[in-house]
Amino acid sequence: MALNARSKSKPSQYVLFDVFYDDGSRTSNRKIPACELTGEDEENAARAFVAEQDRQIAATSGCPRGDIRKIIRSAK
Repeated sequence: MALNARSKSKPSQYVLFDVFYDDGSRTSNRKIPACELTGEDEENAARAFVAEQDRQIAATSGCPRGDIRKIIRSAK
């Protein structure tokens, strides 16, 4: 019997969010590890994770990001 070359898909380990900034810019489909979203307040957990990512990117690139105005789950 031949083995199936395709592996079974794994459940999503990331949740996608759209991030809206105070300056009017938007980033879509930001990946947030599902393990970071424990607890009842998913939006604040995602906001904290994205804010930390933005700080690290700003430190590397020298271009700081604006403040996050709103963060919502991306449409599927």
